Amino acid sequence: MSETRDLFTLLGQSADAGAVAAMERLITDAPDHRLCRINPLAFAVANGLDEEATIAAFLHATRIGMFDIAWNVLCPGCGGVLDSNATLKTMQKDEYVCSLCASAYSPTLDEMVDVTFTVSPRVRRIAAHNPDDLPVDEYYRQMYWGSGVDVPDEGYQQLFDEFVLDHVELGAGEKGVLSIQQPAEFLIIFEPVTHSAQFIDVKGEPSRERQTLSLSFDREHGQHQTLEMRPGPLRITLENRTEGRVLPTVFIAGETLHCLLGRRRPFLTAKRLLSNQTFRDLYRTDTLDVDQRLKITSLTFLFTDLRGSTELYERVGDLAAFDLVKAHFQVLHEIVASEAGAVVKTIGDAVMATFPTPDRAVAAALRMRDAMCDLNNRNGREDLLLKIGVHEGPCIAVTLNERQDYFGSTVNIASRVQGLANSQSIFATAAVIDDGKTMDLLKSKALTPKSHIASLRGIDREVPIYAIP
Repeated sequence: MSETRDLFTLLGQSADAGAVAAMERLITDAPDHRLCRINPLAFAVANGLDEEATIAAFLHATRIGMFDIAWNVLCPGCGGVLDSNATLKTMQKDEYVCSLCASAYSPTLDEMVDVTFTVSPRVRRIAAHNPDDLPVDEYYRQMYWGSGVDVPDEGYQQLFDEFVLDHVELGAGEKGVLSIQQPAEFLIIFEPVTHSAQFIDVKGEPSRERQTLSLSFDREHGQHQTLEMRPGPLRITLENRTEGRVLPTVFIAGETLHCLLGRRRPFLTAKRLLSNQTFRDLYRTDTLDVDQRLKITSLTFLFTDLRGSTELYERVGDLAAFDLVKAHFQVLHEIVASEAGAVVKTIGDAVMATFPTPDRAVAAALRMRDAMCDLNNRNGREDLLLKIGVHEGPCIAVTLNERQDYFGSTVNIASRVQGLANSQSIFATAAVIDDGKTMDLLKSKALTPKSHIASLRGIDREVPIYAIP
């Protein structure tokens, strides 16, 4: 216990005090299931905390060993965890199959990978540290469904019993039998460890004769052809051909199950975390494998550059110019981080930053422009003239020069748009300006972007560009 108190004291030196206090209450008082795969966004809402401060607190706590981080590949349909990784480096598949939804998905870092935090055994041991010991209902709650499925605390057992006809636990190599009375419903025999599913369409006249079905579970055959059966008695013979425990469960695929799977809440995506400044600072070289190429369907890029920086060094001298440029970098870093973004890299006097949404990038750009005006006013002259360009679109997350970086035409366009900008106007593409939240932001500030068509170097088509005055 004294070691845990020391960890909280250490965490308090780098993390938000409110978040640290809420974490201490959670670890001290919460039931086990709430300490497994914690959704930091839901945690922030429940405790009235700022999301960014909460994410940063969990990252700092993980860095000092209080939590273990997990990168979970989710099924977009049912919200189930198709794969769980301690690091993105082990997420190597080109396709993930959900047998419950009978669908295959190419993984993206947007809405298919959630990032969760589980308390470390050194801080508090919970049942989920040994998932093979969890009862079937808790295995689904704590290990199968991702943090984006809002599984209720109150009444969960009753809800589970409403859509589960029966289940059985089979150890490695064991065989078992389930005997059920089939209702006239669509049934799914689902096994959450191997992600195996057998669909049964039960319809027609009830049968008094017992029907039979044999199923085996291994790591290779997850999906079986849909069977048609009649209502009535069914004997299911089951065999576990894996080296671990399996949990065959008979679901009624009705309204209760669909309502549970429809209960969704925001979760921390891998895309958002990769665009978080605290994460980049703490995990600078430990994100992606050098050969990985992970897709992001939408990310917003902001590029800045100082206009006339060469003349600045000539005009005020190297030392004074260096101090000015350093001050400008510090301001930009602070603004990017406060708008949920991250600085990817600096190149000379230029900055490349990413944001999870276009409106946060535009908000940062407007604040950057105002901040440069303030710096110039304090210095009594316009030494810092900032050119800003913003673009949004798909890209690929990669590792370049031992740093997590991004590649693709979206990055190239964003850089070219910045090259067109002047120090009075922020330049952005239609993808940014047409975003609903961006429109609301600009309207609230009484700013009306002016459009024109521009040719961008290396881009074989003309691009609509908007100047934000």
